Amino acid sequence: MRPADASWSAAPSGLKLADDNVHVFAAPLDVPAKRLEELEQWLSDDERQRASRFHLERDRRRFIAGRGILREILGTMSGVSPASLIFAYGEFGKPHIAAPVAARLLQFNLAHSDSIAVYATAKRTLGVDLERIRELDEVEQFAARFFSPDEEQRLLTLPDAQRREAFFNCWTRKEAYLKAIGTGLNNCIRQVEVSPGPGETAERLGVPDGSPRWRLHSLTPAIGFVGALVVQPEDSPVNCWHWNGPP
Repeated sequence: MRPADASWSAAPSGLKLADDNVHVFAAPLDVPAKRLEELEQWLSDDERQRASRFHLERDRRRFIAGRGILREILGTMSGVSPASLIFAYGEFGKPHIAAPVAARLLQFNLAHSDSIAVYATAKRTLGVDLERIRELDEVEQFAARFFSPDEEQRLLTLPDAQRREAFFNCWTRKEAYLKAIGTGLNNCIRQVEVSPGPGETAERLGVPDGSPRWRLHSLTPAIGFVGALVVQPEDSPVNCWHWNGPP
């Protein structure tokens, strides 16, 4: 299993979004009670109601933390109050900022797995995904359903010790692309081919005809997790940070 990527460092103070930069933040969702109170103050009434509907206290706390951190990051990057942000959603659920006007140029995407979340921000289209590497009994069945024949073949020829990581590499890279273009897990997922192998450079090997060019980045924010970022245009500089509150 690969180590956490050493290129992730603490987010610096005064961080703002330059036109050509992409910033990716990783944050823990299991936070102390005092930190959770700080984050909950940014939530909208609707988000508080959604939090109250979770049956498990752990899930309620992680939802509050995840939404509060999202607002905290976006507020910091756009220079507005986190509580003032209003979100809207596309046909397949991709979020964007509807208000205030000062923040509407900022685009973002997020993903979470267990106790970690990642947030990608830019003034350009992007998508991000994250998964914890874990036991999965039906790898072959999932691969047959969602992977292209070439991806499935490459996956099944790997040693068992590498197969789980390769599966989640492939899944997150495909999912990040679909999130970037704002569509769901439909038949298109098998047409999006990526490099799945552990240690391989994250590459997009094939997409449906007519698709624009994108850059695919591998993300390793913590030991035991793999993720992917897809961004357009290809030459966008990407910066990775750990987020534990406004610097």
